[in-house]
Amino acid sequence: MSILNEISENLQMGKAKVVKELVNQAIAEGYSAEAILKDGLLLGMGIIGEKFKKDEVYVPDVLIAARAMNAGTEILKPLLASSGVKAAGKVVLGTVAGDLHDIGKNLVRMMMEGKGLEVIDLGVDVPAQKFIDVAVQENAQIIACSALLTTTMGEIENVVKAAVDSGVRDKVTIMIGGAPVTQSFCEKVGADIYTPDAASAADAAAKVCASK
Repeated sequence: MSILNEISENLQMGKAKVVKELVNQAIAEGYSAEAILKDGLLLGMGIIGEKFKKDEVYVPDVLIAARAMNAGTEILKPLLASSGVKAAGKVVLGTVAGDLHDIGKNLVRMMMEGKGLEVIDLGVDVPAQKFIDVAVQENAQIIACSALLTTTMGEIENVVKAAVDSGVRDKVTIMIGGAPVTQSFCEKVGADIYTPDAASAADAAAKVCASK
């Protein structure tokens, strides 16, 4: 088995320490940082994402796999930067104003990072304008907002309005999700993409970034 497959398999099992050792070993053996990221870490996280979508693994499995992935990417970051490898795209992510839920958002972040995207996580209770300001500043392709309460769903519409008012609506794709959110709500408020779960959100975001 190649060392990249070993990295992928140990990542799926959440063995952060082993992943770290294997990443260092792969670097010593002359593998490029890009190959280790793409054919080792991202491959493993992608498999976990697919299994999560099919209910073959659960939230704790995703969390430990993501921790193992982070352990590997920490080592690769300086090498990727010096070789000029860019993220596949950039996403500004957050839970809307008035809403303090973050488990779903954190899962989305991990899944998106697992697709090679750079995610700027604004946290919870994020004002509409902040999504826009950071997206403009960072030149992000996507704004992803989550609302977990029926009382905070309306804030998503404020994000869309803020994008229109700031003159950047045509420059960013607005993705939305969360327990009470639906496709018809997405259409009603003028957002671009609704996805029902974290793995689908990551797939959709990767597609958007690949097409821009």
